Amino acid sequence: MYKLIAIDIDDTLLTDELTVTPGTKEALAEAIAQGVFVTLATGRMFPSAKKIAKQVELNVPIITYQGSLVKTLLDEQVLYERSVPKDAAKQLFDFCKERGLHVQMYVNDVLYVQQDTEKARGYAALSKIPFVVEPDFNKLTDKPSTKMLIIDEPAYLDEIAEQLAPLIGDRVHITKSKPHYLEFTHKEGTKGHAIAFMAEHIGCTMDEVIAIGDSWNDHEMIEAAGLGVAMENALPKLKEIAQFVTKSNNEEGVRHVIEKFILNKA
Repeated sequence: MYKLIAIDIDDTLLTDELTVTPGTKEALAEAIAQGVFVTLATGRMFPSAKKIAKQVELNVPIITYQGSLVKTLLDEQVLYERSVPKDAAKQLFDFCKERGLHVQMYVNDVLYVQQDTEKARGYAALSKIPFVVEPDFNKLTDKPSTKMLIIDEPAYLDEIAEQLAPLIGDRVHITKSKPHYLEFTHKEGTKGHAIAFMAEHIGCTMDEVIAIGDSWNDHEMIEAAGLGVAMENALPKLKEIAQFVTKSNNEEGVRHVIEKFILNKA
């Protein structure tokens, strides 16, 4: 019997139209009715993920910022939090400044950008969260930053990740949530760390956890969970390490997992 399901949001729970299907909502409700703890595990910031959680009527702590923040939905109590080390944040900011890169910072659930650009507006539209323009990021690097993010072309971001790994890779976790999003969190700010915390929090073992995702930022939780599930639309290398590959996000892959492994309908 599985007791905890951690589900990624984008390209996993959500269809390409950014909706949760009625069938998936029904399956989630049935799992919850059977006593299964269902949570979200996303790279999104808490205010953005909270909106999705309300859509599927969750009332539990959710995992946000790649695993850097676990917070309750009702009273917004912080249960688990990790911040980018300040020296690494400063080093990353200087690196981006030298190369003219678009970098975002997340401080106290506020999204900060240096300029109102197309990249900033596109990200805000996807996450349905407004941004605050702060031209001087030096004012922010002294504050705890839950996450930092660079937006650029996928191949260029791969090069940047290789350059940054020897500079700050000993202090931060570097991953991609989408091909054009390169994200930076604390070393313990991963979905794997967060679901281990959640399992302990609700009193279950990792063998009793299902983790479902599609992108490489999901690999830590898929490897840590008793049942690691990749979507059909997932990265090939994620499918290789998953124990089960479900249907795509547009074919109710999450519903399929719940019906097969929780509700015993399949």
